Amino acid sequence: MKHILRLVGALALMTSTAAVAGAQNPLRMAAACAPRAVTAPPSTDALRLIGAQGPVARQLFGAGDLVVIGGGRARGVELGQQYFVRRQASGRNRSGPHAVSTAGWIRIVAVDDTTSIALVDFACDGLFAGDHLEPYVAPAIPPDANLTDTQGELDFSAPGRLLFGDNERTSGGVGDFMVTDVGETRGAAPGMRFAVYRNVNVPGLPLAAIGEAIVVFADPESSVVRLTRARDAVYGGDLLILRRR
Repeated sequence: MKHILRLVGALALMTSTAAVAGAQNPLRMAAACAPRAVTAPPSTDALRLIGAQGPVARQLFGAGDLVVIGGGRARGVELGQQYFVRRQASGRNRSGPHAVSTAGWIRIVAVDDTTSIALVDFACDGLFAGDHLEPYVAPAIPPDANLTDTQGELDFSAPGRLLFGDNERTSGGVGDFMVTDVGETRGAAPGMRFAVYRNVNVPGLPLAAIGEAIVVFADPESSVVRLTRARDAVYGGDLLILRRR
């Protein structure tokens, strides 16, 4: 136990240093906390949080807490590994992709064959018992992701759509991250820029320009964009019009 506590103390110092660095890169931290999209729930054998290391049973955890993971070396967990802590949104009966919220990320500080203990490095939101783990990959943010760039010819031939934000929220504003239905199979890549338009569904009226967005992550069937400009609230179902460079 004393060995574990000494180890945690050393890692806590590393974490405080990382937190300072994170405070200097708020966009990177926000991107790491952005929602993702999945079409199926996490595997039944996914690693999960099962509780806290301490004298009182708890279901909710935050930055600096020690949490217990239901898996150890037999599941490939090693000392020093980092994981995202994520949970699927509750709207599981809806067809199509579902939002996966990023609650934060953790670092393994003690491990045996069947169980691990991790330090919560960063909390985007509350972490809950039952949340699942995914390998941590530091986000690579496209240049000027915090700026609006309206260069390029608009291509209306194959519009995409915004789907939802965190927790499947259907609206967003400047600085928010939203999931789209434009993935790598449709050419999406980090740094790609879109104009956001809305069909107001009134005969004779053209599409209305609502805002601007930039792709920050791309998966095969979806992507995550950051809204860099918005004249009004942006909604799921609004159109994404590619700006061809």
